Amino acid sequence: MIQASYSMHINCGGNLVTDGKKTYDDDTGETTGPASFHNDRGKNWALINNGHFFDTDRLNYYNVTNSTKLVMENVELYMNARVSPTSLTYYGFCLGNGNYTVKLHFAEIMFTDDKTYSSLGRRVFDIYIQRNLVAKDFNIAKEAGGVGKAVIKNFTVVVTSNALEIRLYWAGKGTTSIPFRSIYGPLISAISVDPNFIPPSESGSSSISIIRVVVAVVVAGAIIILIFGILWWKRFLGWERSVGRELKGLESQTSLFTLRQIKAATNNFDKSLKIGEGGFGLVYKGVLSDGTVVAVKQLSTRSRQGSREFVNEIGLISALQHPCLVKLYGCCMEEDQLLLIYEYMENNSLAHALFAKNDDSEKCQLRLDWQTRHRICVGIAKGLAYLHEESKLKIVHRDIKANNVLLDKDLNPKISDFGLAKLNDEDKTHLSTRIAGTYGYIAPEYAMHGYLTDKADVYSFGIVALEIVSGMSNTISQPTEECFSLIDRVHLLKENGNLMEIVDKRLGEHFNKTEAMMMINVALLCTKVSLALRPTMSLVVSMLEGRTRIQEVVLDKREVLDDDKFEIMQQYYQHRGDNIIESQNLSDPTGESSKLFADTSSSGEQIES
Repeated sequence: MIQASYSMHINCGGNLVTDGKKTYDDDTGETTGPASFHNDRGKNWALINNGHFFDTDRLNYYNVTNSTKLVMENVELYMNARVSPTSLTYYGFCLGNGNYTVKLHFAEIMFTDDKTYSSLGRRVFDIYIQRNLVAKDFNIAKEAGGVGKAVIKNFTVVVTSNALEIRLYWAGKGTTSIPFRSIYGPLISAISVDPNFIPPSESGSSSISIIRVVVAVVVAGAIIILIFGILWWKRFLGWERSVGRELKGLESQTSLFTLRQIKAATNNFDKSLKIGEGGFGLVYKGVLSDGTVVAVKQLSTRSRQGSREFVNEIGLISALQHPCLVKLYGCCMEEDQLLLIYEYMENNSLAHALFAKNDDSEKCQLRLDWQTRHRICVGIAKGLAYLHEESKLKIVHRDIKANNVLLDKDLNPKISDFGLAKLNDEDKTHLSTRIAGTYGYIAPEYAMHGYLTDKADVYSFGIVALEIVSGMSNTISQPTEECFSLIDRVHLLKENGNLMEIVDKRLGEHFNKTEAMMMINVALLCTKVSLALRPTMSLVVSMLEGRTRIQEVVLDKREVLDDDKFEIMQQYYQHRGDNIIESQNLSDPTGESSKLFADTSSSGEQIES
């Protein structure tokens, strides 16, 4: 039997401190770093740091020390602090059950209180206790009345299972690079936990069974296995080492499912539940034990590209939360299986709804009226604006197309498939990278020169917007001398003054002509040959919602495909054909592909060279 304890005091990031009758434990563990677990023998607490400050070269960046003079009571508790890029969790265990007062001590010691650049920083994070949100958008300096000042937040907490969990979580708000890079995430100076009752005497003290402790250790071990693998990922292991070792234990904010759970959900990957197929594997519909309907993407372990997509999606989409992005529930890595578990999208993809052939009754049940099309276009724009400008990770998707926009039961759009996505370094004007994406949607500067910016996604969005208006795929199966693609047809109609002829004939007269012209003009701006002339996605949202006037689109003769350009493009695509990694029915824009929905569709050819 192990004796219970009834208090917990930690000097977060600092040395042992005695404050009157209380002694605050040392928390300077050198083993605490990116995605790490720390616990000292003899102490009734442990901590888990989740995430990695990739933008700093400092070795011990997870403990910080104040560099100015502090004037406050118990100043020793605030000279140092523990910080984390994403999530910092303290666990108290072997605590006697009952009501406790939890005091969290904070002081902002990384910013200054003057008129310099260092005073402009703003740290914002959320506080959870026993997995309940107790403080949202908590700003230390604001609560304390300035930087370098102490603030103590008191909470009454009920301990029922001899365990206490205090979690500080950064939700992507506040500044990130003031006064230098990687200044963000939660920061805490000290923790004090005391009972609101008189603890029993030593002779009559309650005890906790060994079984409970073993269970706690097992659970903690599982968490460690899940998050500790980040050290084996991202810059620490090259691809020349085993892909399995790189993926095992990849740190993320998603759940880790067992293969047994997934087999039960998909009836052992029953063929009747297969809802998609592509170059990287299969997609199955499944139902979890709690009744949640999911899409299970089974990536091929024999494909290096499939493994890379798995790493990319876990590493990126798990850190993103937006109504217009598909939600990743979790993953599974067992018995050489690489499985991604997503929310299930009842209405398939945007391509499925737009490009279904009239003679295919099974695929023609869904009809998009004008109001729905406009809402979908705005939703896609908002999702991209979040990726480019609003999320904590600035991301270029690289494969925006109608196939990768899914529709939920209410026909709301969600961007999916982040397998080719790239982090966008804000300190660089562009990324020089190998070409990846789908023919017909790749921006010209990226297709020809590998010059990648978020304006490549803007170009792809412009193509998708034209597809939404016209109901036609940009990939024309039989190009003519006049029109190599949908965008060429739009340019030709604009030259002839017949731009409204591009609107989907299936809509008849039931569409808003003003909104249609607005969407077409926005699409033409987004598909400008010069990336400098393309708008940002936040500006696109503003224009589509009617909050910003759309400038007159002047057609540049260079953007019209003449005979010489047509021949050059044909030769270029034939040359690129040697590097195709996924070919899907170029002539049939509703061919099967690997997505998260039933009878999924694909247009064009996806490349990565």
